[in-house]
Amino acid sequence: MCVSRYLVGLTFCACYLASYLTNKYVLSVLKFTYPTLFQGWQTLIGGLLLHVSWKLGWVEINSNFRSDVCAWLPASVLFVGIIYAGSRALSRLAIPVFLTLHNVAEVIICGYQKCFQKEKTSPAKICSALFLLTAAGCLPFNDSQFDPDGYFWATIHFFCVGAHKILQKSWKPTRLSDFDQQYLNYLFSVVLLAFASHPTGDLLGFLEFPFLYFYRFHSSCCASGFLGFFLMFSTVKLKSSMAPGQGAAWIFFAKVITAGSSVLLFDVTLTRAAVGCLLLGGVGEALLVLSKKKGS
Repeated sequence: MCVSRYLVGLTFCACYLASYLTNKYVLSVLKFTYPTLFQGWQTLIGGLLLHVSWKLGWVEINSNFRSDVCAWLPASVLFVGIIYAGSRALSRLAIPVFLTLHNVAEVIICGYQKCFQKEKTSPAKICSALFLLTAAGCLPFNDSQFDPDGYFWATIHFFCVGAHKILQKSWKPTRLSDFDQQYLNYLFSVVLLAFASHPTGDLLGFLEFPFLYFYRFHSSCCASGFLGFFLMFSTVKLKSSMAPGQGAAWIFFAKVITAGSSVLLFDVTLTRAAVGCLLLGGVGEALLVLSKKKGS
């Protein structure tokens, strides 16, 4: 049993690392900055693979969830916000910076639970929230590659992530499993992003993309679509097979190796102050993992 959980954790980390590095390569190196098309492609591939997995009996999806579609619609809208804003932010920010800002979503969740649900919060979780917020707040003033648009979209991204997780915990329709929710997210995303591709200018701009007929662009986009699905699948398996604290520890480990690898593979310039902010954010997330292991 321990070996199987270990394999699930390693598989998740591999998918997380490969997915982020591939997306960063397409967005920043190839400069494919057409998020409605890029995310529309990823959600289309993810939806098709999930549908095929369902038909082959590899995953279980409730075919009678029509009554829950309206209840889940706000979460699907937030999911589109997550992937769209995340794509815009990741194209402009270094991966360690993006992940540090992404973690502010945990501060939003913690604040909501404290203020609106009156939940008891452990000192470790409070310190974690303060560290995460301080790290993200100080980063813009110490980032030598500061990009205001990147930080703007990252802000929208982590607000959508926080709100999406709050909806999952607050509403959590009993008849919708994690795969049901993701299936609906994929369906809604494909439709909305397809309609948005023309008004945003992505559809016409795509025709002028310089690497449109290059093999490395085609192979990278195909890889991103499949890796996105495998990351989603491994994430669901990780959360279903482990306690919250164990799952959070694997997610933290995946972020650390992804951030470290990205510094070696991409053009990243970090000042000492920026490194301090990133380390402070890492300490904050480590405290969050500790609080989850203690069941706080």
